[in-house]
Amino acid sequence: MRCTRGEAGAPSALATKTGPLGLSPKKVGDNIAKVTGDWKGLRITVKLTIHNRQAAIEVVPSASALIIKALKEPPP
Repeated sequence: MRCTRGEAGAPSALATKTGPLGLSPKKVGDNIAKVTGDWKGLRITVKLTIHNRQAAIEVVPSASALIIKALKEPPP
């Protein structure tokens, strides 16, 4: 799933993926917002791994996001 730092995207997008697994889309969205806090304004990919009704969130940044962060450029 692609998201911008601090924004989890539309809850309806999360609901279609997490609802059948018994997870709250709002709770998953809040966790995504916490995990992506370091990526100020950059579009990044977030990988969700669901195991025993627990969501593990992993940030998978693109090469451009890593370069922008390394150069300490302001958000676009």
